[in-house]
Amino acid sequence: MLHPSSAGTAAGGERPRYEVAEVVRTYGAEFVRTHPTSTAQRRVLQAIARCRTATLGGHVEGCTACGHQRIAYNSCRNRHCPKCQGAARARWMAAEEAMLLPVDYFHVVFTLPHALVALIRVNPRALYALLFRAAAATLLTFARDPRHLGGEPTITMVLHTWGQTLTEHVHVHCVVSGGGLSPDQQRWMPTRQRGFLFPVRAMSAMFRGKYLAGLARLRRREQVQFAGQCAELADPDAWQQWLATLRCIPWVVYAKPPFGGPAQVLKYLSRYTHRIAISNHRLRFIGDGIVRFAWKDYADHNAPKEMTLAASEFLRRFLLHVLPRGFMRLRHYGLLANRHREQKLARSRTLLGVPAPAPDPIAPADTDCDALDAPVEPLPPCPLCGGPMSVIELLPPRAPDTS
Repeated sequence: MLHPSSAGTAAGGERPRYEVAEVVRTYGAEFVRTHPTSTAQRRVLQAIARCRTATLGGHVEGCTACGHQRIAYNSCRNRHCPKCQGAARARWMAAEEAMLLPVDYFHVVFTLPHALVALIRVNPRALYALLFRAAAATLLTFARDPRHLGGEPTITMVLHTWGQTLTEHVHVHCVVSGGGLSPDQQRWMPTRQRGFLFPVRAMSAMFRGKYLAGLARLRRREQVQFAGQCAELADPDAWQQWLATLRCIPWVVYAKPPFGGPAQVLKYLSRYTHRIAISNHRLRFIGDGIVRFAWKDYADHNAPKEMTLAASEFLRRFLLHVLPRGFMRLRHYGLLANRHREQKLARSRTLLGVPAPAPDPIAPADTDCDALDAPVEPLPPCPLCGGPMSVIELLPPRAPDTS
């Protein structure tokens, strides 16, 4: 007898009762008919709806010990799908582990003001990329200054665009090494004060200046579009007044206490690198045209609460966080920049007195879509006897049911 595969269950083995895919399959077609959506957003909805269904094909697994069989359907592997992040996270983490150094790591968050949201909706690729550049330039400017560090650190960044209630909250999480390689590459420069990286207020002011300067540059080059709620900014006077307002408000830069070392930073990265706007485990109810989900109210001491939205509003908010096709939300800077990564990391390890890790190919970490084929990772053991499972039959993709 065939049984559906248990792939996609929680770490503890329990499958979520509700899934974002259920919202998409039940309400997605009507949403697309009644709401403007981009090609990228429609692709995401289609991928989530088809994920781990017969539409994508799959395979039959059989236990070599007791003969038990189960069907496992292919994943869509879309980076916005709640069910498809585990394997991608594991591959990325294996590659990332090889780049860690035996030093403390700091966690810094750069957040864009809400006043930028309307412009970002129209220009996501340009303004998200500018966020990466401004945050990286701020960190590197402070790091290379002899008054602060006098060296080049490792920097890993991941873009998040959401808050707990799925509204826009655009920020980058940065993991920065507590020290850096000196300009002449002859010394490893540790942080001057243990537990402290750079002054947050000064970083905030510099980040604001670099981002706004970059924004003005994009405007001069006519690389910013104006539509919808930001259409009025096309007027030069309105634009200048808006920039003046942004210069007068504080921009949030938050620095958390340092991690204890490589083990702790890996644990952190495993939680944040492939997170999406909402996981299936936060869903509490789907039906009657509504979606109810759990969230933490950070303004109320992280109190756990529940929010109920119309299904159409839930989908609208979810789709706000679909990234432009091909846009990389995971990026490296400083010593980890691609051009000189291997050479500078090797030099840093020599100065720190640690051996180089065993070579391990770096797998793609942040792809849009799919590769539908037989699994290359170890199969879960037989749920009946715990014996090894193997693929005994491939199932071709099946045309979706349009009835």
